[in-house]
Amino acid sequence: MQKSLFNFKHMHDLLKGKKGIIFGALNSSSIAWKVAEKAHEQGAVFTLTNTPVAMRFGELDELAKKCNSEIIPADATSVADIKNLLEKSMEILGGPVDFILHSIGMSLNVRKGRTYDDLDYNYYMKTLDISGLSFHKLLQLARKLDAINEWGSVVALSYIAAQRTLYGYNDMADAKSLLESIARSFGYIYGRDKNVRINTISQSPTKTTAGSGVKGFDGLIDFTERMSPLGNATAEECADFTIALFSDLTKKVTMQNLFHDGGFSSMGMSFKAMNQYNKSFDNPEELD
Repeated sequence: MQKSLFNFKHMHDLLKGKKGIIFGALNSSSIAWKVAEKAHEQGAVFTLTNTPVAMRFGELDELAKKCNSEIIPADATSVADIKNLLEKSMEILGGPVDFILHSIGMSLNVRKGRTYDDLDYNYYMKTLDISGLSFHKLLQLARKLDAINEWGSVVALSYIAAQRTLYGYNDMADAKSLLESIARSFGYIYGRDKNVRINTISQSPTKTTAGSGVKGFDGLIDFTERMSPLGNATAEECADFTIALFSDLTKKVTMQNLFHDGGFSSMGMSFKAMNQYNKSFDNPEELD
């Protein structure tokens, strides 16, 4: 029997001696939660952060206890809060960090059922600020405070709606496009000056608290599962990929938007999806 050349689960201490900050863990279904668990397993120490409101409704205390981490509340749209987060993290961890996860996204337009051709612009600006500009604020402050060690790694979570129109994703698509652009622009500056790498992961639709708020989410999950030759990537698998990007195994990967979606991003039509589509013609009276 042929042995596997690479088995992530049998690798240990990939992040031993590394320090970090993880944004966005809410509950056990969160990708950020899975990343924290795996970072802890791989030997890292880190602080956890989320908004005070999210912390009241989430289970972050449980994660902090499990990972022996401290929680620093922060509104990611607030420059003052981010500055405090970075400074306190360096104080707690004993110096600059080696990795940061930005796992933040929220649209009031989606929550309120406002369609893309009928957006509330105050909500729209909040979407861009929370889901995109917060990443720029984080990177700009981290650079000014020299808060990331040389050869550090920053990862933000994105989605394919930044490149393709997906029904119901709404103004979050614009925010993800902004997020990816910031990663490229700051990736050049931070890479040139400090060898810090910055990437985004374009993850499969994943059943998290945030993802489930998108209209037609269950149908989207089914469609992408049928379209992807490897199937949808889970939150746990995304966490594995994120850990690899935090580790020294990926020291020369930067300014990339990396699709982690079972091959969905390269597909036009799969057999399973076409088969399901053809079934709709069995009852033509139901079609428009």
